[in-house]
Amino acid sequence: MELPEDLIILQQAADEEGRRIEHLEGEEQNAQRRVWFNAAAEVHMAVTDWAREQGLNRYDVEKELRQRVRHVPHG
Repeated sequence: MELPEDLIILQQAADEEGRRIEHLEGEEQNAQRRVWFNAAAEVHMAVTDWAREQGLNRYDVEKELRQRVRHVPHG
């Protein structure tokens, strides 16, 4: 599946926001969690829209995107 670059960039950004939570505590952690949640929601909406436009299953697109960004072997 050929994924558009903008989806890949959005997923990478959301993953980075998620990693930032690990080193925070208290209110900083809560604030960062909200940033991460919003970034993940943006990815979800973009994937849903693109999958619909392409006539593809959103779950399959999302799985492929995460595998590609996170370098998880297909299987």
